[in-house]
Amino acid sequence: MLKSTLSALWLATLAWGAGKTEENNVKSIGLRTHSLAQPYLDSDMQSRWYDFGGDTIIRTDQYIRLTSDHPSQTGWLFSRVPLTATNWEIEVEFKIHGKNQLYGDGFAMWLTKERGKVGPVFGSADRFEGLGIFFDTYKNNRPGVVFPYVMAMVGDGQKSYDKDTDGKDTEFAGCSARGIRHANVPTKLRLTYFQDKHLKLELQYKSEGEWTLCFETDKPPSIPQVAYLGFSAETGELSDHHDIISIEAKNLYQSQSTSGKGTPGSSKGKKAIPKQGGSWTWFLMKTIFFFMVVGGGYVGYTAWRTNQKRSHRF
Repeated sequence: MLKSTLSALWLATLAWGAGKTEENNVKSIGLRTHSLAQPYLDSDMQSRWYDFGGDTIIRTDQYIRLTSDHPSQTGWLFSRVPLTATNWEIEVEFKIHGKNQLYGDGFAMWLTKERGKVGPVFGSADRFEGLGIFFDTYKNNRPGVVFPYVMAMVGDGQKSYDKDTDGKDTEFAGCSARGIRHANVPTKLRLTYFQDKHLKLELQYKSEGEWTLCFETDKPPSIPQVAYLGFSAETGELSDHHDIISIEAKNLYQSQSTSGKGTPGSSKGKKAIPKQGGSWTWFLMKTIFFFMVVGGGYVGYTAWRTNQKRSHRF
């Protein structure tokens, strides 16, 4: 019994130590309502948190395919409930691939007031209100820019996306991302948002674990308080597979122990993170001391019980 008690104490101590070592000022809580992973569908062949439509097909062991590598396809995937968190981070694993040498046309990530409306902007509605992140794989008429190109557009319900110029006049921020099609590693995007403070988009397509900054600003756009998370894609005469593999959404918050004044989520703010080596050393010392106390108590108790048995014999 004592052995099982010691094991339980050991596990509890480990759990406590793990919680204490996460001392970053910015912490997170997973948002199940906006995350999605295999097998994507429940027993009724539906998703509890997402709707999909158009030409979207779902292979439960691999991907959600917004469009297949065929001309004139449109597909979409949108959350059923709005994203109401003030600060959040969304990480998406995706894949763009096909048999053609020319790419077409791309896909979009949305955080908008409306959901699931088919239209001309990468398969979704134009004149949207909110934020659109466009992964444009086909160059129309935009000199001096390397494609594929990733572009953010802030919609106010009035602005129209001009496909002929690849959205040049309505671009909020963007970057060239040659390599996101047929990438050798799982392609990922990570979008981090702190209301009125910070917006950052990172991409991973060069090597596993290597994130490339696409854009970052401390003057982020105002995203509607009620915004749906979605994805859409379309093909024209040219086509590609546009696959969503996983979505991981988190609610971000700052602990009260914030000591630095860096921008949340930025590299400047990370200087407030304490060194992990010192915290683990202190934790290990406390753990050893704890077991020394428990072990000493056990030895003392055993010696006392042995003496008691001897005294009863005489």
